[in-house]
Amino acid sequence: MSGGGTPSSGWVTTLLASASFARAYTLTVFAAVFSSFAIERLMSPTTYVTIVAGLCLLGVGILIARRDEIALLRLVPFTVLAFIAWATISAVWSTDAAATLRNALTLAGIGLLAVVIGHIRDTLQTVRALGDVLRALLGISLGVEILSGILLDTPFRFLAVEGNLASLGPVQGIFGTRNLLGFVAVLALITFLIEYRTQSVRTGVSVASVILAGSLAAFSDSPTVLVLAVAVGLAVLALVLVRRVRPDRRRAVQFTLGGVVVMGIAVGYTLRHPIVALLGAGTDFSMRVDLWNLMVDYLRFRPVQGWGWYGPWDDGEFPFNALNFALRSEHATGLNAYFDVLLQLGWLGLLLFFALAGIALVRSWLVATERRSVVYAWTPLILVTLLVDSMFESFTLTGLGWLMLVLCAVRAGQSRSWRERIGERLDPSLPPAAPGL
Repeated sequence: MSGGGTPSSGWVTTLLASASFARAYTLTVFAAVFSSFAIERLMSPTTYVTIVAGLCLLGVGILIARRDEIALLRLVPFTVLAFIAWATISAVWSTDAAATLRNALTLAGIGLLAVVIGHIRDTLQTVRALGDVLRALLGISLGVEILSGILLDTPFRFLAVEGNLASLGPVQGIFGTRNLLGFVAVLALITFLIEYRTQSVRTGVSVASVILAGSLAAFSDSPTVLVLAVAVGLAVLALVLVRRVRPDRRRAVQFTLGGVVVMGIAVGYTLRHPIVALLGAGTDFSMRVDLWNLMVDYLRFRPVQGWGWYGPWDDGEFPFNALNFALRSEHATGLNAYFDVLLQLGWLGLLLFFALAGIALVRSWLVATERRSVVYAWTPLILVTLLVDSMFESFTLTGLGWLMLVLCAVRAGQSRSWRERIGERLDPSLPPAAPGL
């Protein structure tokens, strides 16, 4: 999508509406949000907040400059607005209203960045921008690990790098933890493979990128990487199967696959202990189960509304301090996005979160199975990664995870939205929805 602009509209408007500025903005947003840990450690959290605030202001300017191309009715998915609104309203009963409002504003700010990208870049352009950024960040991560673990043989405490590359991991790169590095590496693998299939970069670059992401995923030694790889692999097989079925049989196949997924979840839950033992994550999983059980105990006091939105835990606030005290730990999250939402926003908040992610997944999945270009598979595969990882971490609720979730929701809503049909009936002059490619 490109913006025009005329001399009479002013050079600022022309610049903000230009395609070159849209690409630069997208690259900057991805680089800033995915590098948040490194930025905060090398500079300060204030620096990162300032960068995000500046990007939000630029984003608003871009939307204003492109207002003739964007229909207000289709700007933001309703589920995203509802979730952010409920998080903001929770300040009323939160133990620290100011902290809740501040964290809800952060949620809205990162969401705004995703909305802007979703409207100024199509899917292929988004994939290319994210691919370029992740190539750079993963390359830097590998360089830091080589410097710390091999050349200097000393940990870099200021970046939480332990320097374990010589012993083949676990490594953290510039992302702070091995689990976040593994998560980002899986997102990168999906992106790089889509780049390869669409031939949007040179073959040599694609192959090198896949090797880089795969190597760091392995060196991260994160138990969740294998689970994510299996889940994404099964999703790819399902997409291929449905795409090859005749259109008149697709609905039956879709319902069958849905039933298989439900059965798979039930079997996985029943066999969770053997699976955990196979992954070698028994102690870690046991710790997580203890945490989740205790979170459910505290939820009983406020089952509908939760304790208020904080995102990452504030150890000085109840009930997070009580949870850590009871478990003699220093958890910064609930290590599960669903339990975290449940604790902080109650059952209503969890239903809104399910609606946000579920509707986006269904919409993007249907588009991917109906349209020929493989680039449409990127959105549902990223969503599968986010939702599966949410069972083990809370990355989806903040930072890069939330950015990707909202971006995928915006992208999915552009092709299949009830508001699109309403808008066309109310005002046929509205611009057509972006095709997503």
